[in-house]
Amino acid sequence: MLRDIDNYFLQKPEPAKNCLFFLREFILNYDNGISEAWKYRMPFYCYKGKMLCYLWTNKLTGQPYIGFVDGKLINHPDLIIEKRSRMKVMIVNPLLDMPVDMLNELLSVAISLRNQVAG
Repeated sequence: MLRDIDNYFLQKPEPAKNCLFFLREFILNYDNGISEAWKYRMPFYCYKGKMLCYLWTNKLTGQPYIGFVDGKLINHPDLIIEKRSRMKVMIVNPLLDMPVDMLNELLSVAISLRNQVAG
């Protein structure tokens, strides 16, 4: 029997599904301190037990995005806040090449923030 988190990814239509699978693996392989959890009916990624980011799709466009938990503290031109008070998101176009350098940069900053909050 599949876990809810696995079903989340499997039920997404292409091309979002493939993009989300890539993002999932990328985040999990980024740092040994990152783990995956099913919270609020969505896939969350925690750094040393503290929420770091999550994956979701826009309800209107179907485009995948990464939501950064402490996004309001990250100043980056590709992050948008919309109506959120704490989190910012990076929308990922599944039809374009994955912005790996930007993902590395944002995950690095997000982990640094988690370490500051924890320390």
